[in-house]
Amino acid sequence: MTSPAQVEASQRVRFATSSDGVRIAYAVLGAGPPVVLDACWLSHLEFDWRSPVWRHYLLELGKVATVVRFDERGHGLSDRAVTDFSLERRVDDLAAVIDDAGLDRFALIAMAQGGPVALHYIHAHPGRVTRLVCASTYAGVAQEITQDDRDLEAAFEAMIRAGWDRSDPLFRRVFTTMMIPDATEEQMAWLDDLHRRAVSARTAYAARRERNEAEAGHLLAEIDVPTLVIHSRHERMNAFDKGRALAAGIPGARLVALESNNHILLEDEPAWPVFVREVTEFLGLDGLGSADPVVAEALTPRELDVLRRAAQGQSNPEIADALHLSVRTVERNLQSVYAKLGLSGPAARAGSVAWLLTSPATTRRPTPEGQRATGVE
Repeated sequence: MTSPAQVEASQRVRFATSSDGVRIAYAVLGAGPPVVLDACWLSHLEFDWRSPVWRHYLLELGKVATVVRFDERGHGLSDRAVTDFSLERRVDDLAAVIDDAGLDRFALIAMAQGGPVALHYIHAHPGRVTRLVCASTYAGVAQEITQDDRDLEAAFEAMIRAGWDRSDPLFRRVFTTMMIPDATEEQMAWLDDLHRRAVSARTAYAARRERNEAEAGHLLAEIDVPTLVIHSRHERMNAFDKGRALAAGIPGARLVALESNNHILLEDEPAWPVFVREVTEFLGLDGLGSADPVVAEALTPRELDVLRRAAQGQSNPEIADALHLSVRTVERNLQSVYAKLGLSGPAARAGSVAWLLTSPATTRRPTPEGQRATGVE
């Protein structure tokens, strides 16, 4: 299984271009079968690594899977100067990331506000998603909106416009408390800070308005993908009834209720290991993450040497210079490695490096110096 240090070292940030030209930042990390995380309301691909709120999600999934995650348009490292936050554009963003990462078939985890986006993507791209996890998310407006609901939303919008960009986290703390009521002061302060780092008040306001209009409930009966719905029973951001409605509407879906008050599960609460177990077992990731010695034996000494140097961070020209090869020969060796490991697309290099770092079989096979090429091919 991949270690936490290896997971973090494997992360590479790239950019996909959506249908309207907006550049979406995404990261690939870990090793194993591909799993895509449909974006949350707040994220920052780099800042999340230092997070006492999000880091454990990334490490646990990265130990057993090649994880692809992204910052929503207007958020994090993605393009900030954006005005269109419609559901259609958000679905296009997800598709752009998946295609740029070179994924053909993959598991999809829809978190928080990602539910409608994931459901529309699955409906528009049948056969691409192998399994779906709906984690504390929803299909859309699951009940009639009352005047009290409208008044509460108006208050939230006023807080965003008045207090989101202030150095004082007073207004942002309202949203933090809703997401992680059982958190320590350190965890709450970090999430307070993430609000302002991840997105501006203008974007938070506009994006929230569009999310409140997103609807995919009419698609539930047509979702023909094995589905796990996992939801905190007592959370305040997305009520448990929304998870229940998802499980009831998607044919064959299974519902797991977590005994938690938190929208974002904390690492030290009892519900966290339940979440990890349920998700990894459902996705077939339990027990994965270590390399197959048979595959390791299929790699030639030169391929292993090239891969080891790639793991040290050397570029293809640097590897070519060190081994007295042409750059094209290095590229051919890496392509051969990717094919033998069953990897493809932009995620292949990171995935193969992470595979190497977890493989005791490869560490037992030092490359004989005499088998290195001495001429340029």
